[in-house]
Amino acid sequence: MPHETSAGPWVRDSAPDDSRDLRRALGTFATGVTVVTTVGEGGQPIGLTVNSFSSVSMEPPLVLWSLVLKSPQLPVFRSAPHFAVNILSDVQEALCRQFAAPVPDRFAGVAWRPGIGGVPVIEGAVAQFECVTETSHPGGDHEIFIGRIARYRWSERTPLLFCNGALRTLPAAVAAA
Repeated sequence: MPHETSAGPWVRDSAPDDSRDLRRALGTFATGVTVVTTVGEGGQPIGLTVNSFSSVSMEPPLVLWSLVLKSPQLPVFRSAPHFAVNILSDVQEALCRQFAAPVPDRFAGVAWRPGIGGVPVIEGAVAQFECVTETSHPGGDHEIFIGRIARYRWSERTPLLFCNGALRTLPAAVAAA
């Protein structure tokens, strides 16, 4: 039952013992949506939808993202010397879903070009960060990857967002500001 505080009504005030409820609480933090890419054995493009992307440092320029340990792509990213983070635009919802689905070829019909180390850089993204893999660390049921930005580009497109379990876009007035 919600109770009232000076900050407003809380749905729950508890220790993190209910993983479903904790996921809902964490989901209230709106994030951008990215497709992280690399190159596998034989040069095949590998990519997946990720919303756990964050800036770490400006000096040196570092970013991080994480991948669940049960992902079949984990061994490829662990051994990859490079990766790219492609921040999706509000018109790339289909790409978000395509790279999140267990399909045989996630790159089917996707416009991309090879970046540093051959990593796929997706056309139409809001921003692209081509990175050299610095390190990775265990983090619970995920592996945390840290990369040094070697090259980046950005545009004034509107980003695709993920919040409360759904893909969202900014209202036109906010996006234009």
